[in-house]
Amino acid sequence: MRGFLLRRAGSLGIVLAALLFASFLIVRLIPGDPARTIAGLDASQEDVQRIRVALGLDKPLLVQFATYARRAVRLDFGRSFVTNEPVTTLIGDRLPKTVQLAAVALLLVMVLSVPLGMAAGAFTREGRHRRAEVMFAAVTSAGGALPEFLASTFLAFVFAVWLQWLPVAGSDERLAIVLPAVAISLRPIAVLARIVRVETLNVLAQDYIRTARSKRLPARLLYLRHTLPNVLTAALTIGGLLFTGLLGGAVIVENVFAWPGLGTAVVQGVLSRDYPVIQGVILMLGIAVVLVNTLVDVLLGLVDPRSVIRTA
Repeated sequence: MRGFLLRRAGSLGIVLAALLFASFLIVRLIPGDPARTIAGLDASQEDVQRIRVALGLDKPLLVQFATYARRAVRLDFGRSFVTNEPVTTLIGDRLPKTVQLAAVALLLVMVLSVPLGMAAGAFTREGRHRRAEVMFAAVTSAGGALPEFLASTFLAFVFAVWLQWLPVAGSDERLAIVLPAVAISLRPIAVLARIVRVETLNVLAQDYIRTARSKRLPARLLYLRHTLPNVLTAALTIGGLLFTGLLGGAVIVENVFAWPGLGTAVVQGVLSRDYPVIQGVILMLGIAVVLVNTLVDVLLGLVDPRSVIRTA
């Protein structure tokens, strides 16, 4: 386990270094000049050049990256080009909202997809109930292909505009998180439920499950003690990967529901070519994804020690 943790720590450092470089480089690929955006279309070339010098955009890319990396290590992402607000302050204000939204969505995914997939696997084991199997496959396939923006629009129209059960935007009301969390979690629920069903069928076909059935163990013990731990290994692995999709979906959904998180900040930053905001938000989201996947690897090592041996 010690060697396993050391290898994960080493890979974590490499990934974070690559993420730091990618977050710097990707904003330079956005068309447009932030100095021109700040100065305005009617500004003279001299005014634009003065802004470029003030922002440090006149320096070579390697110098800009060295400055950015040195500050990023200290969690200093500079100031916004547009508002002159420290990016760290902006992230500190908006990060709790994004974490809250992603946590509720991830909770919905794990709470709903695992029981749903296990129930579908138990119900359709050994070729039983073919119609239910086809229906389950059709519904989860449609849900897995549903884009977040389309799900957000549909949910907002039905439950906020038509039925008026839930607020349509903002975060002032307690129930405002329901629609964006559901919109983000629909596709991961469908994808993970399909995977859990397949894993459940594989586990139920094992010899030790047949032995447990022959001993007439109660269904509660059969599924909770013998089936669930084996299914959770695959669920945790895929769940860590789906967390990346949850954050990506949050960027879209937050803008649909005007949720004041990092997603709305990064979209506003892209529109205004606000390099420090874009870099800081992308880096924080990337760090969150890397840390969650590392945590999933460690949890897998604790739940299933065989995974530690396989990665040795």
